[in-house]
Amino acid sequence: MAPIKRVPLRKCTGCGEMKPKNQLVRVVKSPEGELSLDLTGKKSGRGAYVCTDPACLASARKARRLEKAFACRVPDALYEELEAYAQHANE
Repeated sequence: MAPIKRVPLRKCTGCGEMKPKNQLVRVVKSPEGELSLDLTGKKSGRGAYVCTDPACLASARKARRLEKAFACRVPDALYEELEAYAQHANE
């Protein structure tokens, strides 16, 4: 009998729910302080996860949850990139 493979769970910064890692988008702050999307999940640095649900993204943006997670200002361009990716992922 094969062992059961465990699915890694991560907490969404928008809704606060624990979800499988592959259903979330990782935003990463590199050691140099640069913020970017990490679609592979392998970039080095501090990461925070967000759902691809538009309402969840709006909640995270309004409450400035990514700013709190990274202790720095998140540029509007990153939020726009996240929203575009979420729209593409939900099609």
